[in-house]
Amino acid sequence: MPGKWLGDIQVNKYKELRRQYQQETAANKMGISVRTARRLERREAALPSQRGPRTWRTRKDPFAAYWQSEILPLLRQAPGLLATTLLEEMQRLHPGEVEPGHLRTLQRRIRDWRALEGPDREIYFPQAHDPGRQCLSDYTDATELCVTIDGQILVHKLYQFVMAYSGWRHVEVVLGGESFISLSAGLQNALWRLGGVPQEHRTDHLTAAYNNQSEHEELTRRYAALCRDYDLRATTNNQGESQENGSVEARQRTLKQALNQALMLRGYRDFSDLAAYQAFVEEVATHMNRRVQKRLAEERPLLQPLPERRSSDYVETTVRVSSNGVFRVSHTTYSAPSRLRGHPLQVRIYTQHIEAYYGSTLVVRAEKGLRDEAVIDYRHVLPILRRKPGALMRWVYRDALFPRQAYRDTWERLQERCPERDACRIMVGLLELAADACEAELALRLDQILAAGELPGLETLRMALHPAQTVPTDPIISVPSLEQYDQLLMEVTA
Repeated sequence: MPGKWLGDIQVNKYKELRRQYQQETAANKMGISVRTARRLERREAALPSQRGPRTWRTRKDPFAAYWQSEILPLLRQAPGLLATTLLEEMQRLHPGEVEPGHLRTLQRRIRDWRALEGPDREIYFPQAHDPGRQCLSDYTDATELCVTIDGQILVHKLYQFVMAYSGWRHVEVVLGGESFISLSAGLQNALWRLGGVPQEHRTDHLTAAYNNQSEHEELTRRYAALCRDYDLRATTNNQGESQENGSVEARQRTLKQALNQALMLRGYRDFSDLAAYQAFVEEVATHMNRRVQKRLAEERPLLQPLPERRSSDYVETTVRVSSNGVFRVSHTTYSAPSRLRGHPLQVRIYTQHIEAYYGSTLVVRAEKGLRDEAVIDYRHVLPILRRKPGALMRWVYRDALFPRQAYRDTWERLQERCPERDACRIMVGLLELAADACEAELALRLDQILAAGELPGLETLRMALHPAQTVPTDPIISVPSLEQYDQLLMEVTA
């Protein structure tokens, strides 16, 4: 058959058939042409493996005139040039002489030059990891998983802690970018869950751990103090060489693949809140850790003991509540009770939330918001809105006020169908109902009302959620007379 390559086995098989059959019959049984059979018989003395290498060209080299004088100087100057680029350059310099069909020939010539004379190529050195010696931390962007919280896309990263020897991992959801807070909290949570401390902690030039603007890449003060508290030796890979942290880089890919598969099995990617999503991520990580229990059992006895207590995994800052009843922390606006207006607050910034203290009293606790986002607790401003409901219409932070999507949808319906004054009054009334410990139940009822194309009625909802209770009447207790007691005693003694 045309194009079929014949080796020693095929040639010997043909020779065996040729002893029994005529040339044409033997060729047909082997599936080759008669012409090929004749050629095999002419070369009877040498098998294919015994023939010398071909030293001649089957066609003229189209680049013979330009290789030494034009192409090689360009390759030596810029070894990264592609064959397609050089072919286009030759076509520009020599129109009509170089054709697009010559590309494969040029690619082979460049491949051979790079193999024999080109620059050295990078090679990798697989490392042997000793048990209990090294752990690694890294972040990866997980927005591509398309996870949503209450219908809103979640822009987030995943922090992953990995033991180099066993592959045991700990994963946490991180909002925003890399920060010392998320690194400190994630690292400490992982070590306390692991039950021990390895000798070395390796990162890949995290902006959270290193001052990247420093020429000598010195550890920042807080990260160095954290490592001292846990007796960890901090190391980093060479900048731009992520393969040096292959123990964690490869596991970032497998982690996101496992999460994506788990989300596909789940059937939907929406979660009620951030805590539910974090629990889902922990469940997937726990399932993956079951595969490494044997190596983890070898590694745990070699870990260093934990310190007596955790280091602080928050950053403190002082802010003042503005006349608008809000304060700003890390480019995010948070609400506070109106009575704190003008007062300074000591704010602790954690990886997932913030806590604001007036003196030693906790006055605000809120989920950490994204940059340039407003996090408003409607309970803080509700007493003022009761007196001035019309302020809701054009309030700057109005859209961040509503606690659930059902309330936002209700506000849009009220704006469409009611005058401004009535819409504000009804919305403030609904928020009052929500504040009376029935926020979730009211949201369900609002969804039903909106689905029916109706408007919510305050009194109807108030009666449904807080039905009037009948006050029991005072019982009438009759006091028996003393004569009745005397009569009873006489009957007993008789």
